[in-house]
Amino acid sequence: MTLSEDLSFLLTNRVPRRALTRFMGWLSPIEQPLVSRAALGLWKAFSDLDLSDAKKQEFRSIQDCFTRELREGARPIHADPAVLTSPCDGIVGAHGVVSDGTVVQAKGFPYTLAELLGDAALARRYEGGHFVTLRITPTMYHRFHAPADLRVEHVTYISGDTWNVYPIALERVERLFCRNERAVLRCRLAGGDTPLLLVPVAAILVASIRLHCADVLLHLKYRGPNEIACDASYTKGQEMGWFQHGSTIIAIVPPGVGLHESLRDGLRIRVGQPLLRI
Repeated sequence: MTLSEDLSFLLTNRVPRRALTRFMGWLSPIEQPLVSRAALGLWKAFSDLDLSDAKKQEFRSIQDCFTRELREGARPIHADPAVLTSPCDGIVGAHGVVSDGTVVQAKGFPYTLAELLGDAALARRYEGGHFVTLRITPTMYHRFHAPADLRVEHVTYISGDTWNVYPIALERVERLFCRNERAVLRCRLAGGDTPLLLVPVAAILVASIRLHCADVLLHLKYRGPNEIACDASYTKGQEMGWFQHGSTIIAIVPPGVGLHESLRDGLRIRVGQPLLRI
């Protein structure tokens, strides 16, 4: 581990994470030009933030930039119906086969699918299937999209902590994804009976997860219901919601759906690029 990685872990995971996340939830929507310009100027100066594909270049608040839309055509969607595309811009992390109900967040750090989903019976349906972890960094595009034509049938919201999801934390904090705030989206591919799970996982400074299918904003102050019935259809590439800040989406598919041959650890992937194959 490098000194900077150790420092990052210390600064983001040895602080009152929930309080800091709530503070960010208060600060980021403030529409004060001086505040937003100063914050975004510092962000650009000390990061790889690239707004060249954003629909607009002036932002009313920090949140307005975090949840920015893209200009038309910025994310071409792979047209092959047998290919499930990435739901978000991100970095490919742990991926592989669901074996004995277990998946991994990093080398040597397994966790059970049942604990992640909060439902042992649901987890059993994906035994022998595949999972892919996609980490969204703070500077990336934060909206997520349907990887195929599908229907969202149910959402489960699970409250929790807000650990940093950087690799340094994934290698040190056991069962991190099972500890953090998250939503489980139960989906079914159109034209068949193939199920799909999308699990947006929040992290430190993520003030909320916005889901269009439930018309709800999920955050640390949300008090229910935790089980939300849905019946929302999406076309491939259609927007499904957004994070307030960088975080993670875990895609889980049953046997019969495999990883796309282009997938590899550390790959930077964008919305619409191949992720899985039927």
